[in-house]
Amino acid sequence: MAVRRLAEKQPERFAFTAENAAWAKQQIAKYPEGREASAIIPLLWRAQEQSGGWLPKKAIEHVADFLAMPYIRALEVATFYTMFNLEPVGKFHVQLCGTTPCELCGANELKKVCRQKIGEPHHVTADGKFSWIEVECLGACVNAPMVQINADFYEDLTAESFARILDELAAGRTPKPGPQVDRQFSAPIGGLTTLKEATKV
Repeated sequence: MAVRRLAEKQPERFAFTAENAAWAKQQIAKYPEGREASAIIPLLWRAQEQSGGWLPKKAIEHVADFLAMPYIRALEVATFYTMFNLEPVGKFHVQLCGTTPCELCGANELKKVCRQKIGEPHHVTADGKFSWIEVECLGACVNAPMVQINADFYEDLTAESFARILDELAAGRTPKPGPQVDRQFSAPIGGLTTLKEATKV
């Protein structure tokens, strides 16, 4: 894994909103006394959400202060887990699965679409709408190839269906997440092939 560094340009300050601070205190209360630092991952995640999808240095430090832990410990966590974006991302951040099942099923074609419509990985489009990165397994191998865009998963993609999804998002519409073919979740394409008849016990 490549070294993960903080973005060069950083905001001057960060503080949880009153609502997020109250939420953070509830998370901390779930852990035994002396183990409050165990709440670091959910707090960093909430800080990232509040910051527009990325985790500035001041947000990491704010979470460390919240948990009374050294800055370096919080920085270690933030730079280790790739779920934390250390640089600004677009309004729609595309995480494209590049592991073997997706690769075999057409992920390279999806990468071409990303480069055509968004640019290189870690690049944010001029309008601030899109960015993309290649990630490890997103956990829906049977529905490969797939991407995650913000909190939604789009599966069984082709270059054409993926391009259409990006166009829909760019136009302010909400494309249907999940499989982009005629299947329910990860059920077989075309419907059940076994256990089609009721059996008597």
